[in-house]
Amino acid sequence: MTNTPEAARPGLSIDRTTVDGIRVITLRGEIDHDVKDVFSEALLSFGSVTPLRTVVDLTGVTFMDSSGINVFVAVHKSMSDAEGWLRMAGAQESVLRVFQLVGLDHVIGCHSTVEQALIA
Repeated sequence: MTNTPEAARPGLSIDRTTVDGIRVITLRGEIDHDVKDVFSEALLSFGSVTPLRTVVDLTGVTFMDSSGINVFVAVHKSMSDAEGWLRMAGAQESVLRVFQLVGLDHVIGCHSTVEQALIA
């Protein structure tokens, strides 16, 4: 397992780990318009290729607006087009509710824990 923490960004911290070839992105803070570009880059960048399998650990995310939803939709499409997948894990009730309101929980797998998302 490798761990690559990134410098803290205003409102959002991002850590990258790889578990059995699956990239795990751990987020802490708020996902909004101010961090959407950094968030998108963190999910899509992996050298020069889009990673095929990614779990996003949302246990530390306290707020997410439509900017986050837009990033998740774009990243899901990109990974699906590359025959990969994107899964979410550990979303707090307020964040999970946003996914449910727009129906994204039916498009992207939502799991209670990172461990569940890794083996789903």
